[in-house]
Amino acid sequence: MLSLKDKVVVITGAVGNLGRAVAKCVQGLDSRTVLVDRSGDRLREVYGDLKDCARHWLAEGVDMTDPKAVNTLMAEAHRRFGRLDGLVNTVGGFRGGKPVHQTDIADWNCLYDINVRTALNACRAVVPYMLQTQGGRIINIASRNAFQGGANYGAYSAAKTAVLRLTESMAGELNTRGITVNCIVPGTLDTPQNRDAMPKADFSAWVPPADVANVIAFLLSDEARSVTGAAVPVYGRS
Repeated sequence: MLSLKDKVVVITGAVGNLGRAVAKCVQGLDSRTVLVDRSGDRLREVYGDLKDCARHWLAEGVDMTDPKAVNTLMAEAHRRFGRLDGLVNTVGGFRGGKPVHQTDIADWNCLYDINVRTALNACRAVVPYMLQTQGGRIINIASRNAFQGGANYGAYSAAKTAVLRLTESMAGELNTRGITVNCIVPGTLDTPQNRDAMPKADFSAWVPPADVANVIAFLLSDEARSVTGAAVPVYGRS
């Protein structure tokens, strides 16, 4: 039976739809969690019942695009728990709708920052602690657009491709050190935001965030010790 008993898992973007699903899933498997968000108010709103729980830490006010802030986050998490076993980077964002030559540079920078820089900063900060114990699990989130760019999605596709290449490179670097690095490639997630944006879509074909969380939990577990450098599709019927 799958277990994450006493594993310490850092979840970035913990108040998002996927972050919440991951937190619920891994906590149900008896892990300890570091729940990270830029907004302390949102963290307390979602996880207020965990505020004074010794097994979980609400890491408030962390700007994941700031390397110093992320380094401080990981150092404090390690001080509190004595080890860091897993990292799940759910921070990300989407913009599209314009050809490459019409997409503002600000949009390119924004999509790189929220999709790539956040994951890069977290990975760089957590690896030294995982090396201390010669073990760890890192999971990033990519997109189908990482495999093939589509019209009017150039900036988003480029950012998610960078996440995939980051995952593969780190997997190759760490595969003899007990640390696995994998990437989830989800289909359209069944979230309130997506339903509002696409009200005529067939929601039953979309992927519940809980299903993605179950795959992430497996990749965090000892059972997935031989899986690294993978881009795991979780498409549903979308």
